[in-house]
Amino acid sequence: MSETIDANLLLYASDETSPFHPQALGFLDQLIRAPGLVYLFWPTVMAYLRVATHPAIFARPLPTDIAIGNVEALLGLPNVQTTGEQDRFWQRYRGVAADGSVSGNLVPDAHLVALMLEHGVRTIWTNDRDFRRFDGIDVRDPFA
Repeated sequence: MSETIDANLLLYASDETSPFHPQALGFLDQLIRAPGLVYLFWPTVMAYLRVATHPAIFARPLPTDIAIGNVEALLGLPNVQTTGEQDRFWQRYRGVAADGSVSGNLVPDAHLVALMLEHGVRTIWTNDRDFRRFDGIDVRDPFA
């Protein structure tokens, strides 16, 4: 079974001031030590780097080298894999966005869902309820 995580879990795990920090850190530790494959898609990585290092979002943003080090630590694990858009991506994205309600802040979510579907990943761990709008995936909240 393969799963993926949304950037919000990585952010909570990195942000010691977040009330979700201990749970997110424990959850990620458990997930990456489990025998299943965990996909870390590039849009998730880029969203994490963008937000974690942004001074307008965090009073004490992560230094870039620390945020990159966090990503590299995950990518160095044997059961963590990353991949990106392949030949069928645009077709998958168009299918995800077919009902016309995907715009604005839902575009990155639809991007991630299209990547999941393209690579056969059905489960996403996230605290973001917007993912529940999309068919074909199983959305799980580790804090619920």
